[in-house]
Amino acid sequence: MSKFVPKKTTEKENVSIRIPLETLEQVDAKAAAIGISRNQLLNQCIEYALANMAEDGEETEQAE
Repeated sequence: MSKFVPKKTTEKENVSIRIPLETLEQVDAKAAAIGISRNQLLNQCIEYALANMAEDGEETEQAE
């Protein structure tokens, strides 16, 4: 699987989600290191995950 490479994007519609504090801190640190907003990073992570998810009925690889 190819590596995820964040990039700058345009703004979208506002929504509210709950994220564990530890996860949010990691997101903020990554976004700051890359030089993009938290919003841009989260949107791109969601898009990447959706594009790379197993299809319905497809088995997923599990770490042993």
